[in-house]
Amino acid sequence: MNLALPILVPVLPALGAAAGLATGRRYPGLARPLAVLPVAVSAVLALVTALQLGTGATLDAATRLAPTGGPEISLALHLDGFSSLISVLVGLVATCVQVYSTAYLKDDPRYPSYAALVSLFTAAMFLVVYSGDLIVLLVGWEVMGICSYFLIGHHWETADARSASLKAFLVTKLGDVPFLFGLFLLGADAGTFRITEVLRTATSGGLDHPTLIALLLLAGVAGKSAQFPLHTWLPDAMAGPTPVSALIHAATMVAAGIYLVARLLPVFLLSSAALLVLAVMAAVTMVGSALCALAQDDLKRVLAYSTVGQLGYMAGALASGDRQAAVFHLVGHGAFKALLFLTAGVVIHAAHTNSISAMSRIDGLRHRVPDAYWTMGIALVALVGLPPFAGFFSKESVLTAAEHAAHGEALTGHLGPASAVPAAAGWTVLVAGLLTALLTAAYAARLWLVAFHAKPVTPVAAPAGAPYSPEIDEADPAHAEPAAMRWPLWVLAVPTMGFGLLGLRSDWLPALLDGEPLRPGFETMVLGTGTALAGLLIGWAAWRTVNARAAAQPVRVPPQAGPPAAETLTAPAAAPAAADPGRLLLGPLYGPAQHGFGVDRLYSALFVRPTRAAARLVRFLDRAVVETYVRGAGAAPGWLGRAVRFAQTGNAQGYLNALLAGAVLLAVLVAVGS
Repeated sequence: MNLALPILVPVLPALGAAAGLATGRRYPGLARPLAVLPVAVSAVLALVTALQLGTGATLDAATRLAPTGGPEISLALHLDGFSSLISVLVGLVATCVQVYSTAYLKDDPRYPSYAALVSLFTAAMFLVVYSGDLIVLLVGWEVMGICSYFLIGHHWETADARSASLKAFLVTKLGDVPFLFGLFLLGADAGTFRITEVLRTATSGGLDHPTLIALLLLAGVAGKSAQFPLHTWLPDAMAGPTPVSALIHAATMVAAGIYLVARLLPVFLLSSAALLVLAVMAAVTMVGSALCALAQDDLKRVLAYSTVGQLGYMAGALASGDRQAAVFHLVGHGAFKALLFLTAGVVIHAAHTNSISAMSRIDGLRHRVPDAYWTMGIALVALVGLPPFAGFFSKESVLTAAEHAAHGEALTGHLGPASAVPAAAGWTVLVAGLLTALLTAAYAARLWLVAFHAKPVTPVAAPAGAPYSPEIDEADPAHAEPAAMRWPLWVLAVPTMGFGLLGLRSDWLPALLDGEPLRPGFETMVLGTGTALAGLLIGWAAWRTVNARAAAQPVRVPPQAGPPAAETLTAPAAAPAAADPGRLLLGPLYGPAQHGFGVDRLYSALFVRPTRAAARLVRFLDRAVVETYVRGAGAAPGWLGRAVRFAQTGNAQGYLNALLAGAVLLAVLVAVGS
């Protein structure tokens, strides 16, 4: 293979980003070609690279960057089936996002910088995927972090966007600090930062601190991939433009942590404690995020909590020792979650609101956006995990991996012994995964029915308090969505429907990965599909029940969800209200789930307020104590100078008298002393 091909994959979007930043203000007409073409070419090159590499093959190339006196840092390239598959996903989603953004932000004056940052974001993820050196991977990891800060805060004139971008940056950095120490400790134990050498050392048992290394790395993974307890930044990140949400949630930032653990899974297999921690973290994340999604009224926040939960599935597969299932679900989820966010952008464009309850009172919304209506339905079915869509096969592979781990038969393949995975980790992931499948189907049914199939009613304002992440709405609802916002939906619908079928034959997708079968087990298939169908029926029954119970009460709509500007809605005074089935299903948990079970408030009480109090104390000590001493040290010479100044009269006779008096005094003292 010509090494120029994989090298150009991350280089072209980076060059496009540099050119876009350099020419965006002076030549705004070049912004769109510089945004779309480099990323599209990189996507094609990633596909060509994957095809040329083939199945079961690897490619390693490296050149030393700098001597360090210890483990060397190399500009290394490592290609295998995992990197090939994920790079194709990144290229596909990034291209669709860039094309979609040309229409979604067509009137945004900051579009050139936005497009350049998306290209740089894409280049950083390509670097993470292709890197064969942990330090170079860290560079891409951190570049994604700073890009997410700027993209989430794109509408910086709003307080929500500013606080969301700062929160995302600080929370992920909180995980990156121990992650950095984990990388250094791993390099020190292995004697190298080259990933292939690290894995060889881990397989031979040469690591001295595997548990400590794994736990430190998990802190960074929890931050980047939004796992409990560092998941709180992701729902608030919805204040950024919707295409950015599609990119972050589907193929880049949140996928990086899962991909890293998959690459370094032999290291984690050396520590049963770390795998158990990962399993508990995944279980809490899955169930908690699904409950929160069931209580959200903001469409994008529902999808954000959904992403957190699906990432929990991937982490659960890794905790069960099966990286094939984790990457399988990562790629399938990347396709249908990008589709969900892009369809959400079209729906928000037409409805002029993020609020699901506000959408429910718009007559004929599904007829205004038929492309988004059908493709969102396809993506939601994949999210629920019904056959034959991609989510069914990938979710069932995760449950199958958990079932095998629970029986002491973990599907670790050639990476380590099955006994390395504790049975408790498998049971934890299996039970949490089935419960999450039930809740996922319920909130997917709620979203679909309330947004598109409720009868329009006359609204009144509801009390403030529901969490929202609104973004500036630049679209005109009187005009239909342009083609650039429609055809990416159908492009992403293809892998959403058909990608899972690639796992049925051992010479297809399994041959590209570790070679282990990806067919779902019969027991888990029945349980997983059964719980998903039960969740759909429960969601539908709850929707029918609350609509039947709703008498002549007006709809409670959050303050930000006003009526669309292009129309006036009227309805009889006694029209039934479109009630929320989530409130019926969750009961007393509805309020806590709507606010993320108070995790943000807990962090505010435990960390934010004490930090601010400490800052106020330091400020007081600095100004009242330290600054007083500093000013005193500066004032004392001044006081001494003013005292001495009185003796400087300019009278020579006075100086002579003082000199003689001093001489006489010294003589007397000498005489007395002798």
